[in-house]
Amino acid sequence: MSRMEALTTPPSPPTRHTSAVLDQTPSTPSFIIDAKNKSYKHQYSNIYFTRLTMLKKPVFERAMARWKDLKGSPVCVPRVLDVVKSQLCWVLGTVYMDMPLKPNHSLPPPPPREKFYSDEDSIMLEDESGRIKLVGDRLKSTRLVTGVIMAALGMETPSGDFEVIDTCSADLAPFAEVVSTNDDSMDVDSSSTAHRDEYLAVVSGLSIGAESPADAQIQMLVEYLSGEAGGRDDQMLASQITRLVIAGNSLSSVPDGENGDEEENKKSKKFGAAIQPNFSPHPNSTLSAHLQDLVSALPVHILPGTDDPSGAILPQQPFPRAMFGRAASFETFYCETNPAWIRVRCGTDLGTSTLEGVGPSASMIGRSPVTRSLLVTSGQPVLDMYKYFPHTAFHARGDIIAPTAPDTLWCHPYRERDPFVLKETPDIYIIGGMAKFDTALVGPEHGGEKKALRRCRVVLVPSFSETGVLVLINMRTLDVRRMSMGGPESPKEDQDAMQEG
Repeated sequence: MSRMEALTTPPSPPTRHTSAVLDQTPSTPSFIIDAKNKSYKHQYSNIYFTRLTMLKKPVFERAMARWKDLKGSPVCVPRVLDVVKSQLCWVLGTVYMDMPLKPNHSLPPPPPREKFYSDEDSIMLEDESGRIKLVGDRLKSTRLVTGVIMAALGMETPSGDFEVIDTCSADLAPFAEVVSTNDDSMDVDSSSTAHRDEYLAVVSGLSIGAESPADAQIQMLVEYLSGEAGGRDDQMLASQITRLVIAGNSLSSVPDGENGDEEENKKSKKFGAAIQPNFSPHPNSTLSAHLQDLVSALPVHILPGTDDPSGAILPQQPFPRAMFGRAASFETFYCETNPAWIRVRCGTDLGTSTLEGVGPSASMIGRSPVTRSLLVTSGQPVLDMYKYFPHTAFHARGDIIAPTAPDTLWCHPYRERDPFVLKETPDIYIIGGMAKFDTALVGPEHGGEKKALRRCRVVLVPSFSETGVLVLINMRTLDVRRMSMGGPESPKEDQDAMQEG
């Protein structure tokens, strides 16, 4: 009897790493507009007064520390209208950009402009007393937009303008989470722990229903995140992804003229009946099917964006779960506001459960847990700030998410608070809907050596339908990987996109 050879058994599929969503802190308020605050009768000026009140103290303290030893002993003038000619002083207030190309909300809306910037722009600083015009060469190197709270050092000119020689704004707010630096998981270049680190996947701009759909790339994305595509290494990396964030524009906007011109509508109208729009439910059905496949493999957070069927003003409210069919029945499916705060806890102590009753994987047992605070937007605030500058250059501000709201960016008329003012600095700041991928580590501009160790990872996420880019963020080291889903082959990692700062 011949001896039978032992059959080789295929390796078992990797176990997905898990994470848990934690409750928000008091300093990270919800962007949900409840029935109590859903009122549009208040004046938008309340937002500016509230914002100035919230940021006056940190700006004042930082300006005092910055200019206290300056020659000439500049004094703080409490009101912008109380400045004295030819006397060195500094004033604090809200920046207002007087730009002729900005839309005037009291007139019929003009066609949207790519830029508001022009050579005729002027910069104002205002408070409760009034407004003063700022001039000087120092302002040419300072990127300012309407709504920024800052202090300006200088003196009033004979013409009544305020010539600025230096400016000061609020620094980064305190970081939300306390991260231990004793764990070996914080070693950025540690190869022994790299295969155990948890990742957050981020994508933006699926644009399902567009004229040039990215169906193949989206299907590849779903298969990759589900661990069904690529080789062994791809599946190992996919198993380290604990959750997915979709940062806006999941559906494509309906182009103008989609339902025919006005004359055709008039001809088709019968017996005074209203014309039914030529709307196809297939894009939403396709998105719901993809989401169902994804949430069965990992938690998914979805935010509305500019092109999505959601309100136009910020903060955009969550999608109704009912529009996503069976995906809505999963506890791992989260409909978020835009912007949204998300607190995620990765790793677990021995014997501690993690996500929705799922225990830790074998590779994660014994690792110290880490909690990260995420701030996610679909990109409207940054895209609106682009219009204020002649060149497209991102400048991360550490004090306000949407400084140009409500001047050129529509927002809810808050009365007693401004939720766009940051009381905490997130560990990860994700901005979707961008033209291209980019990332940086942003830290305090001034502070001690210990304070400078903490930095915020800012990630600009481009449109997936145009670039095929999936972004992976290491939740322990804050390293960033850029994955390309643009080809028919297995997912590729762009080697030049490994970002550490």
